[in-house]
Amino acid sequence: MTDPLIVVRDLAKEYRMESYTVAALRGVSLDIAAGEFVAVMGPSGSGKSTLMNLLGCLDTPTGGEYRLAGEKVSELSGDALAATRNRRIGFVFQNFNLLARTSAIENVELPLLYSPCPAEARRQRATARLAEVGLAERAHHQPSQLSGGQQQRVAIARALVNDPVLILADEPTGALDTRTSFELMGLLQQLNRGGMTVVLVTHEHDIATFASRIIGFRDGHMVADQRVAQPADAQAMLRELDRAAA
Repeated sequence: MTDPLIVVRDLAKEYRMESYTVAALRGVSLDIAAGEFVAVMGPSGSGKSTLMNLLGCLDTPTGGEYRLAGEKVSELSGDALAATRNRRIGFVFQNFNLLARTSAIENVELPLLYSPCPAEARRQRATARLAEVGLAERAHHQPSQLSGGQQQRVAIARALVNDPVLILADEPTGALDTRTSFELMGLLQQLNRGGMTVVLVTHEHDIATFASRIIGFRDGHMVADQRVAQPADAQAMLRELDRAAA
């Protein structure tokens, strides 16, 4: 049996606020296997975003251990943490985080600027990833010339361009309408079926049902861990929307 991609043991995170301390995460332990599609849910302040930041190497824990692909990243700092983040993890955010005056293909290339990848190879990889998300013909459009769904597809292409082992999606459908949300979830499901590990933070239960595992958080604790026998099929739901609109 292979080791899990993500191993978290007694993970804790505290924030000091002047005269008091806020415990955002309280001794969380969990494993996530390579190829899983996991949704993380919970109310505001539950700890789900803190967990996402720690899994994404955007922050460091105050206690416990985190291993990603066998590497003990909870003990890394500075350049080593940034290198692991850039090499192993792709991020998708609610507000897309695209550079406004930069073309789609240049936005996708951004993570490669921190690698020794030559300019021609960067362009080839970015072009391939845009084609993968169905936006090859929009490569030279700026974000203002793209719909919200297209901007999120650019963000996914950017997340994939470094060939990560993990996609972290933080409320990726929060700024999208229902149909576009289903299209995005269909794309994430397609990537997952191809072997990509996806961890999705959402407060929407309807979006969580597209995952094969749903983890619940409250007050810094993991309070639920449910396997989904038959996740919702985004493509089937899109077809239902089309039938209802016909």
